Amino acid sequence: MIYSETPIDVRYAETDKMGVVYHANYAIWLEVARTDYIYKAGFSYADMEKAGIISPVVDLNIKYMQSITYPEKVIVKTWISKYSPIRSIYSYEIINENGDIVSTGSTTHVCLKKGSNRPIRLDKSFPEWHEAYLKIKEESDKGIDRKL
Repeated sequence: MIYSETPIDVRYAETDKMGVVYHANYAIWLEVARTDYIYKAGFSYADMEKAGIISPVVDLNIKYMQSITYPEKVIVKTWISKYSPIRSIYSYEIINENGDIVSTGSTTHVCLKKGSNRPIRLDKSFPEWHEAYLKIKEESDKGIDRKL
């Protein structure tokens, strides 16, 4: 798998009255990690949006296995688990300071022409991005394990 690791410092404001990270913050952490993965792969959501394309989340799954509290530090490990020119699925593991996987998740994305909600193909609109993702998928399929 070709992955990235994004450090997250748990902020006090992300916790509930019990001092545990509130569940909705995990979705934000996944977005931060996905944006970091894309940046490390050499691309940018900002450039995509400047070209009039958006990439909304169409499915979000999070499994909570162990609480995270303030002031812990975690790592969000991110990789592409499935890719086609129409749809990308990113998978995640949130790892605590002890090296335990405390949460897993995935997000599914499509690319749309902004304002029309018409799906577009990544290979047609962003061929360099498509080629990079194909290469990443090919390496992952061969069992190559490396960090971006």
